[in-house]
Order: sequence, then structure tokens, then C-alpha cells
Amino acid sequence: MFDIQEELKKLPQKPGVYIMHDAKDAIIYIGKAVSLRNRVRQYFRPSHNEGLKKEQMVRQIERFEYIITDSELEALILECNLIKEHRPKYNTMLRDDKTYPYIRVTLGEDFPRVLFSRQMKKDKSRYFGPYTSAGAVKDTIDLIQKIYSLRTCSRALPKDIGKDRPCLNYHIHQCMAPCQGAVSKEEYRKQINQAIEFLNGNYQPVLKELEGKMQAASEEMNFEKAIEYRELAKAVRQIAQKQKITSSDGEDKDIIAMASDGEDAVVQMFFVRDGRLIGRDHFHVTVGSEDTRPQVLATFLKQFYAGTPFIPRELMLQEEIGEAEVIAEWLGQKRGQKVYIRVPKKGTKEKLVELAAQNAAMVLSQDKEKIKREEGRTIGALKEIGRLLGLEELKRVEAYDISNISGFETVGSMVVYEKGKPKRSDYRKFKLRTVTGPDDYGSMHEVLTRRFSHGMKEQEAMKEQHLENEYGSFTRFPDLLMMDGGKGQVNVALKVLEELKLAIPVCGMVKDDNHRTRGLYYHNQEIPIDRHSEGFKLITRIQDEAHRFAIEYHRSLRSKEQVHSVLDDIPGIGAARRKALMKTFPSLDAIREADVETLAGLPSMNEQAARAVFAFFHKEGNGA
Repeated sequence: MFDIQEELKKLPQKPGVYIMHDAKDAIIYIGKAVSLRNRVRQYFRPSHNEGLKKEQMVRQIERFEYIITDSELEALILECNLIKEHRPKYNTMLRDDKTYPYIRVTLGEDFPRVLFSRQMKKDKSRYFGPYTSAGAVKDTIDLIQKIYSLRTCSRALPKDIGKDRPCLNYHIHQCMAPCQGAVSKEEYRKQINQAIEFLNGNYQPVLKELEGKMQAASEEMNFEKAIEYRELAKAVRQIAQKQKITSSDGEDKDIIAMASDGEDAVVQMFFVRDGRLIGRDHFHVTVGSEDTRPQVLATFLKQFYAGTPFIPRELMLQEEIGEAEVIAEWLGQKRGQKVYIRVPKKGTKEKLVELAAQNAAMVLSQDKEKIKREEGRTIGALKEIGRLLGLEELKRVEAYDISNISGFETVGSMVVYEKGKPKRSDYRKFKLRTVTGPDDYGSMHEVLTRRFSHGMKEQEAMKEQHLENEYGSFTRFPDLLMMDGGKGQVNVALKVLEELKLAIPVCGMVKDDNHRTRGLYYHNQEIPIDRHSEGFKLITRIQDEAHRFAIEYHRSLRSKEQVHSVLDDIPGIGAARRKALMKTFPSLDAIREADVETLAGLPSMNEQAARAVFAFFHKEGNGA
């Protein structure tokens, strides 16, 4: 038994990381400390107050463990690694987990390539980036390969020179074919160096060259070639325009600011590389109401830079953070050079930070509006239906439909909506057992009886096992039953509920002569609904979903029955071979079109069985 008070006395007066566990031994919080004794003890003092979130966390702590380190910096590194691995519930968490693309020039090869990469490794390659758009990176690589005719293959050169034929790129004049010995290392390296200049932002030489080639081709009446050079030059200008100059110092820096609203926050980052703003991105962060902006920014820096290979020389923040020195030291170790964390107070840098903060606030506001609209479509629409029917606390709705064709394989569907959204994990299908022929009322009676009888048995079993707070597949009952139809279907549902002694409101979704939703049938009267309201749209979605789910299940049964019955008539085709045919081919037509060789290659089939199937489908009058 872990005695927290006794274990608190054993804590060392050393730096390290502490790990809090709950009753199920799950890790719920990870933190670092300059002194483990002082920091961990704070959580369990009655006078200690770090806000509601930490208070809730402390109530759940069943035990803690700790790891001693030699310094606060080591503790910071360990904390970052452990948080990223375990993602504890009560740590402020970065919700986005993005990796950024790089352009990699493989200078360690005799004939280097220009490649797309998601990682920056310590090898002989040269990396450019990170960039925020994978599409833009791929476009740039494609353009470079066209302009400089660089290879894209992975052949080991010069060892494999002359072993295989040149690829298509050589024939369309987009590769110099070093694989054939058509270009020397020195000549190829000149092209690579020009490509590196291009990636460094020096676009003028290639633009001048392309324009010269375009002019020459035009004078020679080779207009097709001239157009090709013109399009290449246009692509270069487009890429050049994306590289907006933000400073003349040519430094790499990240500009970071945030906006928060209750438990939501957005951190906005601007990425400046070689003095150019190459892109921006935003990150959603889950925070507690008591978390301050400096705390959130510090946590964000630790989590973001723990997972990215590139560390810029300078980070510009909107305000001071408490752990600036130790974070800067940690980042400096990762970078291999000193990293500066600064809060600009004036000039262009201060304006860039302000712009990042404005962007963060805008993203947060837009997301709030989006959430508000979504809630209007879902929770708001459900509340509207509840007001129409005089029902409060309407959260879970179940809708039912019956599908059959002339009584063939009658099936029922149950779809579930919670808080106005479909909960597909709770959808259920019913294949009718007691009803034959086209009897929709009898079918619905069976479906509802089976659904609620099963649910009642599950509830009873849960009580016996003292698992009242857990749910089986049918345990949760709806706040409202919605039947596809009017008075008849509603009465069937009410009869079933009466037989089972259950009190659940039931309404019918009534359609007009054109099979469009018209209103709700409730308490023996039809309630009209505004066709433009969100409640009406939700009713239509629920009705359509119940119908779709039933039809889909019925169609799959019909298809299986049809294939099953026809294949049964083929001599020598038993259960295993029938299963192989049904699993491999989507329809009878597909089986009919297969040749003997294809059929013989299936599991459990041989040539004799394959010929029997082929003969059956190609004999006059069969296979229809």
C-alpha cells in the first residue's frame, strides 16, 4: 500500500521529474522540479492552490514516482520526452502533432539528388526548410528537376552505370542520364550547385537563362519549346513571390504568440528562414482556466521543439516566460549553437509578434464560430425538437425503419443520434425471425421487442455485477423514439413499450405524398415544423439515415442470397469454394467474366472446379 504522507518524507532535495498515477495506475501528470521535495510536497498542502484543474488532479493521485537528474536542464529534457510518450490527462497538451517537410540535397552521393524529406538527419546531405506546405515543396522539387535535369532514381552510382537502360526522364530531356555515363561528376555537380543557389533564393540567374532560351527558341520558330521555357520561368516567379522578405539579417527565427479563451488556446507561429518568411502555422492547445499565458507558451515551446529536428537561432515571444534560460540552454544543446529567446519591444520584430498574436486571435474566433454553427446543427436542433414536443434533457434519439421487397428477407434498422450527431457504434441491424411476408407493423413489433428486451436483460446483468455506470450494446435507452411513419408505427412502438412496462416518448416522422419529411406525429396529432429550421433538417437527416441503413443491410443480404443460391447449383462447388468465389468477386457478372485460369488460382479451387464454374456460366440459359 502506497502511503503518500510517508513517501513525501522520503523525497530528495534534488532536481528531477515526478510522475503522478491514479487508482488505475494511469499516468495523469508529469512535472519537473529544481527540488523534488519542495515541489511535490506543495501539491498535498491544504493551503496550496494552483486552480481547479490541479485540485482535481491531486484528488485522483494514488501514488507518485520520481526520477532524479543532475540538473534542471536534464529534468526539462526528461519531462519533455515523458510527456510526449505518455500524454498525461492533466498536462497542458499540444493537440496538433505535425511534422514539416524539408528539401534534401544528397551531397554525400557522387551524383546528388534533390528529395522530399520529413526528417533532418545528421548526414552529408544539405537540408532546406522546414516548409509549411508539402505541396509547395513537391512543386519546387519538380521544378528544380526540370530546370537542371537532375536524376530522380535511387541507383547506386557510379557502381551501376550502364547496367540498365535510361528511364523515361532521359527521353523527355529531364535527366542528364548519369546512369549511362552521359555526364561527368564535375558537370553534374555544377548543376547541383546551381540548384542549391536556387534553393537559397537566388532566382535571377535561372530566370535570365530561361528567358534567353525562350527568346532563342522563338526566333528559331520552335514555339513549342519557347512555351515550355515560358512556363518554367512563370513557375520560378511564382516560387520567388512566395519568399517574402521580412528582415535583412538573413537569420532563422520563429515568431510565437497566442490567444486564449477559457479552456481553448491557439498558438500562432511564423517561420523565418534566411531572413524570409516561408510560412506560418497555428496549433490548438488544451489549457486550464488557471493557466497563465507565460505558462502555456513555456509548455508549448517544450512540446513543439521536443518533436521537431530544426531549431532556429532565435525565438521571438509576445511576453517573458519563467523558464526562458533553461529552455534556451536545452534548445542550444539540440541545435549545437546558442539559441536566444527574446521579447521584442519595438520596431519590425515587435510588429511581427503583434501580427502573430492577431492571427492567433482570429483563428480562435473563427473556430468558436465554427463550433457555434456546428452546435446549432446538432445540439441546438435537438433542443428545438425537444421544445416542439415539450421534452427536456433530450440527448439520445433512436430511429427505426423496416426494409423488404415483397416480404423477401425483411430487415430492421436502428440508428442512434446523441447530441444531434450519429453514434454509429450503437447502430444495430435486425434480421426478422418471426414475421414472414410484407408485414411492416409486425416486423417493427419484433424489432422493438428484441431491442428493449435485450436492453433490460443487460441492465439487470450490470446491476448484479455492480456495474451500473457501464454500458453494454443495448443498455442505454433513448430519451425519444422516432419512427419512420405516422400513427400506425407510433402505435406499434407504444404497444411494445406498454408490454415491457417502459415509459419512453415516441413520435413519428411523417412524410408527404412526394416522400419528403412533413412533420412529427406526437400524442395523436401532427405537429408542423418550419422547413428552414435546424430541427427540421435534423429530423430529415435522422429519417434518411434510418432508411439508408436498412436498405444497405437488405441489399447486402439480397446480394449474398442471390450469389449463394446460384453457386449452389454448380456441380463440385461446396461451401469452401463458394466462399472463395463470393469473397473474391463482387457480383455474379464478375464471376461470369473470369477465365478458367483466374478461377483456378483461387483458394480451395483447382482446374476441374474452375472449368465447372466457367461451363456453368457460359452454358446457354445459366448465370442470369
